[in-house]
Amino acid sequence: MAVELTANAVQAVPAGQNVLFTDTPVKCGRGYVVHREGAGLVTLRGICNGCSPIARYRVLFVGNISVPTGGTAGAISVALALGGEALPTTTATATPAAVGDAFNVATSAFVDVPRGCCVALSVRNVSAQAIDVANANLMIERVA
Repeated sequence: MAVELTANAVQAVPAGQNVLFTDTPVKCGRGYVVHREGAGLVTLRGICNGCSPIARYRVLFVGNISVPTGGTAGAISVALALGGEALPTTTATATPAAVGDAFNVATSAFVDVPRGCCVALSVRNVSAQAIDVANANLMIERVA
């Protein structure tokens, strides 16, 4: 089971806010992954078969980030977040020398969801300033 969420158009993402995903090219037909198009939150469900205590998901985000007009050139970052809290080990950073310079970033993680629980997943702008995000692609695969 795999899900793909995308947002090709450039979107301004304020500091501390989530990247929004507007399209779902590959949907989950089993209800393991729930997302409303145009939203930044994705719910991963801990639906487990047999005696497994967890549902494990592999999450991958790839996208282009840049400093928008009016911003200050310098380091900008995104990270995967669970329950609104960014996972520091998933921080993807680019350092544009000029406003508008786009960089491709990627980050991934395994996310374990206890049986019967749910986890809210997002891709968050962890920079101190707004960023532009384009060609955002979030892939989620149930692996266990």
